[in-house]
Amino acid sequence: MPSSSQQVDSGSAKIHKEYAEDVEASRTLSKDAAGIERVELTDEDNKRIRRKTDKVILVILVWVYFLQILDKSVLGYGSIFGLQKDTGLVGNQYSLVGSIAPIGQLAWQPFSSILIVKVPHRILMPALILGWGIAQAAMAGCHSYTGLLVTRFFLGVFEGGCLPLFSVITNQWYRRAEQPIRVAAWYGTNGIATIVASALSFGLGHIPSAHLYPWQIIFLFVGLVTILTAPIVYWKLDNDIGSARFLTDHEKIQAVERLRANQTGIGSRQFEWTHVKEILIEPKSYLWVGMSLLLNVGASVTNTFGPLILSGLGFNKYITSLLNMPFGAVQFIIIILASYAAQKVRLKAPILLVLVIPVIVGLAMLYAIPRSDTGALLGGYYLLAFLFGSNPLIVSWIVGNTAGTTKKSVIMSLYNAGSSAGNIIGPLLFNSADAPTYHPGLRAVLAIFVALAVVVLLQLANLMVLNKMQSRKRVANGKAAIIHDASMENHYVEIDTEGVGRHAFDLTDRQNDEFVYIY
Repeated sequence: MPSSSQQVDSGSAKIHKEYAEDVEASRTLSKDAAGIERVELTDEDNKRIRRKTDKVILVILVWVYFLQILDKSVLGYGSIFGLQKDTGLVGNQYSLVGSIAPIGQLAWQPFSSILIVKVPHRILMPALILGWGIAQAAMAGCHSYTGLLVTRFFLGVFEGGCLPLFSVITNQWYRRAEQPIRVAAWYGTNGIATIVASALSFGLGHIPSAHLYPWQIIFLFVGLVTILTAPIVYWKLDNDIGSARFLTDHEKIQAVERLRANQTGIGSRQFEWTHVKEILIEPKSYLWVGMSLLLNVGASVTNTFGPLILSGLGFNKYITSLLNMPFGAVQFIIIILASYAAQKVRLKAPILLVLVIPVIVGLAMLYAIPRSDTGALLGGYYLLAFLFGSNPLIVSWIVGNTAGTTKKSVIMSLYNAGSSAGNIIGPLLFNSADAPTYHPGLRAVLAIFVALAVVVLLQLANLMVLNKMQSRKRVANGKAAIIHDASMENHYVEIDTEGVGRHAFDLTDRQNDEFVYIY
């Protein structure tokens, strides 16, 4: 006969088993259509998980994007430190060197959209970093036009996956309300990189060397910093929420739950060709690409020809490099303020339209003001920094309006293709024969930014129509016409409509009638 202690142990085991079965049953009942558990989550839990995510994921995104912009932008500073003369560039060859990197980016986009889905992010990101770091360092050894073309091409190839990868990562870790300021945090390094590139060029350009030109020292330094970053990123980055080493097992489930209201999914390794088909038949896809193309024609002007425009105002190469530092500061401030405003008012299209106005004014000033009025020309040039506030808003606008991992990856690759095309076209609009006024190029870019404002308005109208169509779908399916979009609340709130969110992780925005498009 069992002892009393054995009876107690047996009874405890039975209770534990019954409890475990009840818990498992309740978990099964609380799973959604994708088989993902639903758990309780408070706003304090939400803030704690977000802070942990910022300390690891956001820090990596900010540093790596900074390096990508720094490596790309030092070409303009190389030009004012004798790159063209030392490598024998003539005619439009410098313009073509400036355009070859985005050509490489453009060629890479079909592969990028697939790799972002199929290859774990912890592998893909360090590989891209290492590739463009080697290309940047190799530029220091170039002595001819051909060498510069080859190295800049590979720089563009490896940088080509950066923006779409970063956009997908941001969407997989953050709520829609949190995305604008997070995108601004890493994209805002455009301005920081401009400041650092200016300071580095000024400092490194003064280093005396019997073997290296100043531009070679600059290229070699930034390239080596990038190469050393690759293994660090491999060490710290996690592929997704499920593999996050900085979260406990329970926090991983909560981290997924806090993204449910996004209705945009949390990642998949399956490439879905049906998602590609959706992109090709949706007008909003072409409007996103149109925005990217038009905006980045202007961005390439400041990246590639900004230092040359400033040097055309009569300053020496050292002062010219320093004058781009305030431009970078304005860039950073505008990016952060614009994204903060978009997060607070929960609108992106109106903010984008506001940002276009100063750019148009700045271009008009550069076009009309005589070259003798240096102060006014500098003011007009600095107004162009407002254009950099638009890209992070458009990126967060796209990922917030796109559900499905493959669909996000492909649309961001297409967006980057539009950006690359803009960066190809931009430098070609500015012929060295038109220096120092560059009137034909400025006139063309002025018209392009007017067209950008029109495209933003068209997308706004398109998304409004899509939301009305979504309401009609819900009514036809026996649901409420209007549902509360909890993903756009500044504080975490649970989905307050019964049944909503069951397909938050397994349907595209087109398939999911509960998806709410944001403006």
